[in-house]
Amino acid sequence: MDMREGTELRTASKETNSIDGIKYELALAYRIMANEGVVDTFGHVSARHPERPDRYFMSRSRAPELVEPNDLVEYDLDSVPVSPSNLAPYSERVIHGEIYKARPDVMAVCHHHAEAFMPLIVTKRDYVPVVHLGSVGGQDLPWWDQRAKFGDTNYLVVNPEEGASLAEALGDKMMVLMNRHGVTVAGTSLIDLTFRCVYSCRNAEFQRLAELSGEIDPLSQGDVDAGSSDGGMTTGHMRAWEHWTVRLQKDNWLPPRP
Repeated sequence: MDMREGTELRTASKETNSIDGIKYELALAYRIMANEGVVDTFGHVSARHPERPDRYFMSRSRAPELVEPNDLVEYDLDSVPVSPSNLAPYSERVIHGEIYKARPDVMAVCHHHAEAFMPLIVTKRDYVPVVHLGSVGGQDLPWWDQRAKFGDTNYLVVNPEEGASLAEALGDKMMVLMNRHGVTVAGTSLIDLTFRCVYSCRNAEFQRLAELSGEIDPLSQGDVDAGSSDGGMTTGHMRAWEHWTVRLQKDNWLPPRP
C-alpha cells in the first residue's frame, strides 16, 4: 500500500460529509460486510443522506460484494425514489425508511441473515455477549415475529406497516432479532454500523460454539455498558475499518470512486 492509499484510508470518515463521500463509503461498507461474512447474495445496507435527514441512500437490488457508487439510489423516508430510476430496488427497503423515520439518531442500517446468527434465529435463542467486543450488539435484544403480527408470510418485509412494526420492535436498541428470518442493525455512522455487524456476528458464533461445550459465563450488564461505545468514533473503529479495507484492497476489490 502506498502513502496516498494509506492517507485515503485514514481520511475515509471525513469524506462522509459530502455526497460522493457517503456514496463511496456506503459501497465500501457493502463490500466489507460481504467479505466479512455478514451478508452474502442477500442482505442490504443503507446510509442517511448527510444533508437531508429525510432521505437515504441504498443500492439497487444487487449482490452486496458487487455494489459500487453508481448503483446507489436516493430515497425519501417513504422509500420512494427521489428521482425516477430504472434500477430495480431491493424489495425490503421499507425496513430502512421506517427505521430512519422512527430513529433520528440512526445514520445507517443493515439487514442480514449472517450464518453466524441463524442458529440463534431459528431456535429463538437470545443473543448473549460472551466476549468484550460482543458488547456492541447490546443485551436483552428485542425480537420481532412477522407471522405473529401479520399472518403467514414469505418473510420479506415489503410494506410500510411491516417496516414500521419492525422499527417499533427495535425501539431504542441498536439490533433487533427477526424470528425465522434474520437480524436488523442500526448505527450512528456507516463505520459504527459495520463494526456492530461484524463483531456481533463474531460474538454469535462464539456463543454458539461455547454453548456446545457447556454453560457459558456471559458479560454482565455493567461489562456491556463499559465495553460498548455511545456510537462515537474510536481508534478501534478506525483500526477495524482500515483492516477490512486493506483486506479488500489486497484482492483488488475496492469499489470504484464515484
